[in-house]
Amino acid sequence: MSEQELVQRFEDQPICAAWDEEQEEWYFLIIDMIQVLIDQNDYNTARKYWNKLKQRLKDEGSQLVTNCHQLKLKSPKDGKRYATDVATIQQLFRIIQSVPSPKAEPIKV
Repeated sequence: MSEQELVQRFEDQPICAAWDEEQEEWYFLIIDMIQVLIDQNDYNTARKYWNKLKQRLKDEGSQLVTNCHQLKLKSPKDGKRYATDVATIQQLFRIIQSVPSPKAEPIKV
């Protein structure tokens, strides 16, 4: 997969994104979006929240989790690439709808 990475902004917070030339689609780092929605600066707390949400969605039979991809994106901390859960914009909207957050409300309408 040929990809380009860049950082988008939401609520003035960075959201890593990658462009997939083959699929002609943007993929967004789910944990970055979760961090913004739950107003959490700690990556590990957001990661745990996403893991719990992912399990809950899976238990409910949601195909959303099954359809999420993993891409190797560069870490801003050490510059290495790590496999990370990403979502298309449509998948991201569905995830946002599953997060009880005042920041998500304007997006849900």
